[in-house]
Amino acid sequence: MLQQTRVDTVIPYYRRFLRALPNVRRLAAAPLDEVLKLWEGLGYYARARNLHRAAGQIVLRHGGRFPSDVREIRRLSGVGAYTAGAIASIAFDLDEPVLDGNVRRVLSRLFCVDGKAKSARLDSTLWSLARRFLPPGKAGDFNQALMDLGATLCLPSRPACEKCPAGTLCLARIRNCQDKLPRKPARKVLPHYDVVAAVIVKRGRVLIDRRKPDALLGGLWEFPGGKVQPGETPQAALAREVREELGIDVEVLRPMARVRHAYSHFRITMQAFLCRHTAGRARPIECDACKWVKIGQLEKYPFPKANHAILKALRGSGAMPSGAMPKSARACLPRSQRHARADLGMAPVTR
Repeated sequence: MLQQTRVDTVIPYYRRFLRALPNVRRLAAAPLDEVLKLWEGLGYYARARNLHRAAGQIVLRHGGRFPSDVREIRRLSGVGAYTAGAIASIAFDLDEPVLDGNVRRVLSRLFCVDGKAKSARLDSTLWSLARRFLPPGKAGDFNQALMDLGATLCLPSRPACEKCPAGTLCLARIRNCQDKLPRKPARKVLPHYDVVAAVIVKRGRVLIDRRKPDALLGGLWEFPGGKVQPGETPQAALAREVREELGIDVEVLRPMARVRHAYSHFRITMQAFLCRHTAGRARPIECDACKWVKIGQLEKYPFPKANHAILKALRGSGAMPSGAMPKSARACLPRSQRHARADLGMAPVTR
């Protein structure tokens, strides 16, 4: 959980996760949906899928005991050099180095190593330094000290050099270039996509589908939809995407929610529309699975954060009392929308 996520954000998730899945056997036996639901909101969901897969590997290969050999640790799903080094040194007192973002910054400045952040050449040099100066028998303390130093004093901008216990040894500080190391890559302009999502209702149920395991946000459930192509209206794009994804036809009725969301490599503006199923039987064509779910049961499924605005809109519409809509407004509704209100579990309207 601490990979790419701050400690203060992780703590409540960590505690909740351990209450639900307190040991590796429970984690291995849990459905992936349960794991993803506990992870919901933390992002970078490949970490949760790998954690679940690694638990199964530990049970099958190691009898449910976490391996203490660094080579076996590296064989677990989702475990790279940094994670293996952290586990080996902190949990098993092995003399293994670590190199995360904080340690990269500390070592780059301490030894005044120039290079672009996270470049292969710079990482190779820093790994060598991390191993070279590792105190035998104290690797766990040493690695945690480096990480804490980077997190609290040796900050990306305005490092607190005057408080640093290694300040008099730091070559970058001596040469007054600490703010320039490690060199940051040029910031890329994130592409933006217009996306549509369908809230397809039928007899109080909503159609959702699950993203393929190897896709972005893999394993999470969502409201079907996709990108708006150049020259398409959102309504036309939604009808096309639903047909390609699930093999059914829908009538797009009205907007329900609009949300902007940023991922690590792109941004989206998502429009969700209330839709009515008109023809065809839903089947997973461009997704992993699909199902009709009662509105009140949607909270049990793990959804991407961008979909939470749609869930909020659904909760609001489902709670609308029968007399909430004025007669003058009811009379303006087309027949298809009156049926859609009944499908959502809301009071049907009549002319």
